[in-house]
Amino acid sequence: QVQLVESGGGLVQAGGSLRLSCAASGSIFRMNAMGWYRQAPGKQRELVAGISSGQRINYVDSVKGRFNISRDGAKNRVYLQMNSLKPEDTGVYYCNRYCSPAGCPDALYESWGQGTRVTVSS
Repeated sequence: QVQLVESGGGLVQAGGSLRLSCAASGSIFRMNAMGWYRQAPGKQRELVAGISSGQRINYVDSVKGRFNISRDGAKNRVYLQMNSLKPEDTGVYYCNRYCSPAGCPDALYESWGQGTRVTVSS
């Protein structure tokens, strides 16, 4: 079973930067597209960025020009560099499979990890 572990979150002021990392067992990063998702309290989880095994990338409009997703399949890692952070970026960030901007069928997602909290103060 694939285990996903997110790290790198923290408390930052608006305009600051964070780099999130996702580590996974197995071959998920080599064989599948991966994405970063975030969820604010009381809100539905949303896709932030996705990257395919062929390096095709998609970002939600609100983070374009500020966030960068990358992957290292050989190391089973996916990263999210977040710059110029805004309070509305606050949430718990998760990594998981990426299928399309519309999301994946539920059966295709791996078990969700604990996520890493990002809090951006004003």
